[in-house]
Amino acid sequence: MLNKNLIENYIINNENKLKINSNEIANGDIFLALQGNNYHGNQFIESSINNGAKFCLTDKKNHIPSNSEKIVFVENIFFFLSDLVKKKRKLFKGKVIGITGSAGKTTLKEALSFFLRKKYKVSSSNRSYNNFLGVILTILNMNLKAKFAVFELGTNNFGEIKKIVQLVLPSQVIITNIQSTHLANFKNKRKIAIEKSDIFNPKYNPNIRSLIFLNINKEENLLLNYAHKYQIKKIITIGQTQNSNCYISEIKKKNNKYLVNLIINKKNYTLTTKTNILHRIRNIIFCLALFNYNKLGVDIILKNFNKFKPVVGRGLIYEKKINNKKIKFIDETYNANPDTMKQSIEYFHSMKIRGFDKILILGNMNELGKHSEKFHLEILRFIEKFKFHCVILCSQFFQFAVSKIEKPSNKYIFKKNENDLIEYIKSDLHKNAMILAKCSNSTSVNKFGIKFINMKGND
Repeated sequence: MLNKNLIENYIINNENKLKINSNEIANGDIFLALQGNNYHGNQFIESSINNGAKFCLTDKKNHIPSNSEKIVFVENIFFFLSDLVKKKRKLFKGKVIGITGSAGKTTLKEALSFFLRKKYKVSSSNRSYNNFLGVILTILNMNLKAKFAVFELGTNNFGEIKKIVQLVLPSQVIITNIQSTHLANFKNKRKIAIEKSDIFNPKYNPNIRSLIFLNINKEENLLLNYAHKYQIKKIITIGQTQNSNCYISEIKKKNNKYLVNLIINKKNYTLTTKTNILHRIRNIIFCLALFNYNKLGVDIILKNFNKFKPVVGRGLIYEKKINNKKIKFIDETYNANPDTMKQSIEYFHSMKIRGFDKILILGNMNELGKHSEKFHLEILRFIEKFKFHCVILCSQFFQFAVSKIEKPSNKYIFKKNENDLIEYIKSDLHKNAMILAKCSNSTSVNKFGIKFINMKGND
């Protein structure tokens, strides 16, 4: 087997070489043979080498092919990677930005990276790589010559942010929001805010210099108290009024577009956009605030914000023709909590499109703990403020909640799984339809979204 110093030097001096999926291995990549739920990655070492892997890293000696010229063995793969992360992070001299929050981390990370790449070399986390392993991979896949590195940091339990932030050590931090997520563990939003505040706690992140965060509820305002307590040098708040550093001063509709006036640290900016979806506009505000803080040319954002497309599963619109019916499908199937559910329902209702029935498809919101039934009922009561062609529910929590709605104004339809939803689309649509699907990941509606997107137009 090879000496581990070879692989250390290769990882430090290259970018985007570490992979944990053997199917994604290309020439020159490194395959990490990790322990999975049902099997160990050693089973895929041979196929990784066949796909062009330069090295395969493992801490198990079973199931290793006899040809071991490309295999590097270490006693503990996570200890090895963690030590290597510290070495590579110390070598990075660019600016490091860390993004956390209850929702919108990936979209904001992609938007910010999109704008920065118009002028600078940028490294950023792949997909939603925001847990401990994901952050390790992101750091080790960094380009040391990049001007900026953008990370997202996630948590679904106590103590995770402080563990991750000690690897990333961002000097600039963004917190997108504090919402009702992972309540099975956190119990309430106040505890979520306290957990998120560890990202700018100097005890865990001595590099912290600036904090940009949404401040529109009492839990988010708690972050402001912690920021003052920790004496953060630069605090930038995004809110709804002049009490904040950054806010929307006015939205006016003009023809089929919107004129959005923004105040960013006392400077005025105007956007002309096709959408008035609030969380998307706030993403632009976050980006403008960060560019302004770093004294970067905001023209990069103003000229290109309409070119940025939503991330897969987070608002992308697909157009298909199924059985001679036109379908516009808004894919919001990556994740959901009570706040983002309401946001999606409200903006979907506000969309104006003639000749299309509006259909909501909703799945479970996961990890809400003992509050699950209450929150799902709250969503249905919110839906009752609006009128849709129909609301299709594929969720045991929503099915229970419907029984609590007296004289519903909307038509509610129940489907068991993703196959039933696909069959409905194929057989029961009598008119062109605009469909919005919203749910947590790994639910039947999430699986439906994947199947529908991959359907051929004449299926």
